[in-house]
Amino acid sequence: MPRGIHGQQPARQDSAGHRRQPGHRAGHRAAPGRGRSQWSTCNYATNESAAKETVALIEEAGGRAFAVRSQLGTQDSIQKLLSAVEAGLAEHTGGTTLDILVNNAAATGFAGTAPEAVTEEILDHCYTLNAKVPFLLTQQALRLIPDGGRVVNISSGVTHAAFPPQIAYAMGKGALEQITLHLAPVLAHRNITVNTVAAGITDTGDPVFSNPEAVEAMSAQSAFKRVGTVSEVADIVAFVASGDARWMTGAFVDATGGTLLG
Repeated sequence: MPRGIHGQQPARQDSAGHRRQPGHRAGHRAAPGRGRSQWSTCNYATNESAAKETVALIEEAGGRAFAVRSQLGTQDSIQKLLSAVEAGLAEHTGGTTLDILVNNAAATGFAGTAPEAVTEEILDHCYTLNAKVPFLLTQQALRLIPDGGRVVNISSGVTHAAFPPQIAYAMGKGALEQITLHLAPVLAHRNITVNTVAAGITDTGDPVFSNPEAVEAMSAQSAFKRVGTVSEVADIVAFVASGDARWMTGAFVDATGGTLLG
């Protein structure tokens, strides 16, 4: 039965004041075990309650899941994460096969930071969480991923449209897309696909989506004149991770609701 891991770092402020992208709501909907007899595992940094909610929602949908904690970006965090994943898979499935890896963790700079105000600390933080961690996690997880496995990298529409207040975030996600492009041919001989799904403005439950004026402004950027839902993005991720997408690799999949059409 397929087993998958998706990184999830619920919205919060870390010790450096950087905002992490909301991820647990979209994460549980995209989890490989959703609605099927499969196992999923989600990684969380500090928000244990959100992780438990993710597990509960997967189980309510008919899947099975467990959560592991690892503060990605810190020393030995990736090895600790994979060790915990292996232990959990062994306990629940009797093996350590990891069929699907969804790199969903992300970090922005300070909200609304103008390019001239971006610091070296912000750049390092954004690059570490958005590019360095996904690359090293994928690299080290390959020993668990079988032939025919899937790697899905979650990016953002800001890499294909000018949005100066998020230049540091866009730089990190742009690097993530290069990981997709360059790993795809390397892993093709094992029939492992590597693809990018770029989300747009999506209602993740963040308080900003309770502000009608903000929602109206964000909706105007989509061809559909509304903000997206987590299920709409997650369904695209689920397709890319499925067997139906076996002939697609190295692709950039636009899940922005037409935001990039101009």
